Amino acid sequence: MDSVAGALLSQEEEHAAVNCCINIQRRLLRDSSDPFSLNDKIFVKNFRLNKDAFKSVLTIIEEELGRSVKSSSVTPISRLMAVLSYQHGFGKDFDVGLAQSTFSKTLTKTLNILERRLCPVWIKLSMTEEENKRAKMWFYRRTQLPGVIMCVDGTHIKILPPADEPYLYYNRKGYYSLNAMVICDNKMQIRCVDARFPGSSHDSHVWNVSAAKTYFEERYRRGDKTTWILGDAGYPLQPWLITPFRSRLQQNAQ
Repeated sequence: MDSVAGALLSQEEEHAAVNCCINIQRRLLRDSSDPFSLNDKIFVKNFRLNKDAFKSVLTIIEEELGRSVKSSSVTPISRLMAVLSYQHGFGKDFDVGLAQSTFSKTLTKTLNILERRLCPVWIKLSMTEEENKRAKMWFYRRTQLPGVIMCVDGTHIKILPPADEPYLYYNRKGYYSLNAMVICDNKMQIRCVDARFPGSSHDSHVWNVSAAKTYFEERYRRGDKTTWILGDAGYPLQPWLITPFRSRLQQNAQ
């Protein structure tokens, strides 16, 4: 019995030593990470923002992001680095220098702050009269379609299969994802994002239950009959949404 107990104790000590080593490596990685030493191209590739935009976002959310008792050793800049580079590594959190449990809390907290502080300012469907005019002119020059101000499409964001009902997230392209609807204007500025639905959801379903559809429908009912958005054949043809003819003739303007 003594030999068994000794072996179990030895294994526990070995596991504890390994975990300690991993924690030290993560902390060293965090402490030595200076994202601004990267060249501009690699910085954007890793964080999806240029350096000025990164600093601007950090300034806005830094105070709120730093309010944490259990993980005070993780700086706000390390948290933002981890969140912005997470999808680049597709679910691998070791490279960002945070343990999985810490990163999971960081991801949730940071996304909530970004949604609350930044989204209402930068992501909105409403446009000024001047923005409407410029958008319509821009799209007409390129498509010969009058009245278009925005485009809508879906994009699949790859995820690891969730524990609950993973089959709902398995998309037609053969991997697990979220089907995110994105609307942008003539300047490629994102005007709306809806990432609530699993990968098996069709684009038309995501659109039909979205706040964007309600917004454009209400705009139409208030009398704006000359404004449209463009969508591909995956979306339904509506008085405010232009989509291609499904069975158009070859070389036909349709």
